[in-house]
Amino acid sequence: MGLQLNRRVPSKKIWIDLDNSPHVPLFVPIIEKLQQRGYGVLITARDAFQVCELAEAANLNYRTIGRHFGRHKLLKVAGLAIRAAQLIPVIRSEKPDLAVSHGSRAQLVASALARVPSVLMMDYEFARGLIFEKPTWVLVPEPIPATRIPISSDHVLKYPGIKEDVYVPRFRPDATIRKTLGICDAGLVVTLRPPANEAHYHNPESDRMFAAVLERLSHEPGLRMVLLPRNASQATAIRGQWPRLFEQRKAVIPEHAVDGLNLIWHSDLVISGGGTMNREAAALGVPVYSIFRGRIGAVDRYLADSGRLVLLESVADVGEKLILRRRPMEASPARRRATTLEVIVEHISAIAGDHHGVIPDLDQHARQQPLVRS
Repeated sequence: MGLQLNRRVPSKKIWIDLDNSPHVPLFVPIIEKLQQRGYGVLITARDAFQVCELAEAANLNYRTIGRHFGRHKLLKVAGLAIRAAQLIPVIRSEKPDLAVSHGSRAQLVASALARVPSVLMMDYEFARGLIFEKPTWVLVPEPIPATRIPISSDHVLKYPGIKEDVYVPRFRPDATIRKTLGICDAGLVVTLRPPANEAHYHNPESDRMFAAVLERLSHEPGLRMVLLPRNASQATAIRGQWPRLFEQRKAVIPEHAVDGLNLIWHSDLVISGGGTMNREAAALGVPVYSIFRGRIGAVDRYLADSGRLVLLESVADVGEKLILRRRPMEASPARRRATTLEVIVEHISAIAGDHHGVIPDLDQHARQQPLVRS
């Protein structure tokens, strides 16, 4: 018999760490659901990429702890150790009952040292570090086999859909974004995300693919590109390498963080060298192409097999598989049921209620039912 949850008066405190930009939209609805159930929520954020800017825009009450230390491996290790040490005093002061993140290594290290049970959400099974920074529980999308996760399989929990299905159902389009970006006159709008060249999984082939994409798009009449570099140095490098695109107004880089979902929805197609934007487009039903050349994870294979994502696996594919055409712009995306969010919150609640107990067997219909048009 499963663990019975007391949803009226939980006395537990959940600690959520925002380590990277995509974590902000993911955790906003999770935080709201936990607070509705009566849980206290402690939020920490790393000063990296657009994390703090997005957290401010979402009106989150968070503490900024630690920063990004650059792409060099030794600096990454040093930054991990320093941030974990910076988090320890906060843990001792706040005394959270459970730590939750989507891949925050610093949180895993700090929570282990402070003996706080942890839940690691992840959607890429080839991420490094899990062997040495073991969480108490791992929460993954259903397409990822439990055997791919290097912890005991009875501590691997699953949720239906993909993580982007947590927050995409809340999305409401704002048609002013094209005017804000100065692309109202565009015939075809392509949102383009460069590869994560500072990530441990980066493959230089992705950079060659990115260059091939820019070259192809630059010759398409009336096309405008919205480029979303991952940091200021990448933006500077792109401007320096392809100045003609900006001189001719073929490309624009937003000056501030933009609503990624809104930009995707008002684009004709998306091309990205990383996972989150690809999956957001797939969740919205927008044509999307991946130039990621690291090891392809189970979630991307699942999306590709279902026709929701096209994998560009060579420079030749850029010419042969990339289709440039206008997309019929509907008023809003198809409404979807919030099954993914509910299952994730149910798992967290069960673990927080008694992390040594038995995770309840959630309703099989809710687990297996796909997100469909209402």
